[in-house]
Amino acid sequence: MDQKSQKLVEFIKSLYPGASPVQLHAPVFSGNEKKYLLDCIDSTFVSYVGPYVTQFEKMTARFTGARYAIAVVNGTAALQVALQVAGVKPGDEVITQALTFAATASAIIHAGAEPVFVDVDQNTMGMSPERLEDWLVQNTDSAASAEHPIDEMTGKPVSAVVPMHTFGHPCRIDEIKMIADKYHIILVEDSAESLGSYYKGKHTGTFGLAGILSYNGNKTITTGGGGMIITNDEEFARRARHITTTAKLPHRWEYAHDEAGYNYRLTNVGAAIGVAQMEKLAEYLKNKRETAEKYEQFCREHGLAFVHEPEGAVSNYWLNAIVMNDRKERDAFLEFSNNNGVATRPIWRLMNKLDVYRHCQRDDLINSQWREDRIVNIPSGVRI
Repeated sequence: MDQKSQKLVEFIKSLYPGASPVQLHAPVFSGNEKKYLLDCIDSTFVSYVGPYVTQFEKMTARFTGARYAIAVVNGTAALQVALQVAGVKPGDEVITQALTFAATASAIIHAGAEPVFVDVDQNTMGMSPERLEDWLVQNTDSAASAEHPIDEMTGKPVSAVVPMHTFGHPCRIDEIKMIADKYHIILVEDSAESLGSYYKGKHTGTFGLAGILSYNGNKTITTGGGGMIITNDEEFARRARHITTTAKLPHRWEYAHDEAGYNYRLTNVGAAIGVAQMEKLAEYLKNKRETAEKYEQFCREHGLAFVHEPEGAVSNYWLNAIVMNDRKERDAFLEFSNNNGVATRPIWRLMNKLDVYRHCQRDDLINSQWREDRIVNIPSGVRI
């Protein structure tokens, strides 16, 4: 292993003293989590009906600038429901990126649609607006339907686009929105990784009809597992809340349901943790930015390429990343670091390479493949 890699592992250990091994993104519970959990247990309101759920939603809406927030069990469910409420129908096609976590594509499938994969920008690792429009121009007939463009090869409507803000770095979401509006395509943002990230002064997840957040155990803040749908559309919010609460009609004691809904609401127990985590979010974001700055300085001094927040963006630096020269160097560093007490990981395998999505349409994915071959995530959790 080369000297730069050895020094990087030593530097990471110095940032997280006492951690053995140094985890990629360990959760931190440094606030009122235990207090609120005990209060929740004592109240007996532990399921999806409870004041902490409401408070968590209000705090999230206020922080992101969205008018409405609906807490659900996880980010995958949030994206599935957001697509369905937005009007995506079984058999539709939804454009997304191949360079993403599997949940993005899974949610599209769960909504009954078929993913189409387009390439990302090199710098943001998020969907390329140019490649999005190229695919629409080359593959659809926008005049064939008054509602959505039609895929000329499959005859299916292209009803939505789902860009993802990779590792918390905002993509060029304003340009994607302009293209979505131009072609009458619904924009739903996968903001699972970008709580606390802004593009041109606006929080991610608030550019389209809806956005989603995730609170998995390795996210910037966690509820152990959980998600959130955010939107500025009152009717969208009402329906998302309704169908995720088993589509139960309001009544003090009767159980009447007007459709096949989902039992997808976040529990009051999870929301109690979420409220405590939200109280610490500003502190955690500041801490993580300081960590990113330390990494960037180290990389600059030692000739390593660090993934910096894009122009016009404020990133939450959920996961810091470095760029290796090629796949061989990437794999060697992954083995060395993980064998020496520092958890690192590659970026995700491209979705089109997974058996379940090999049949899906895609463009050449040149930037996506380049990034898959070279990106390594390094420990990024809040430093205590």
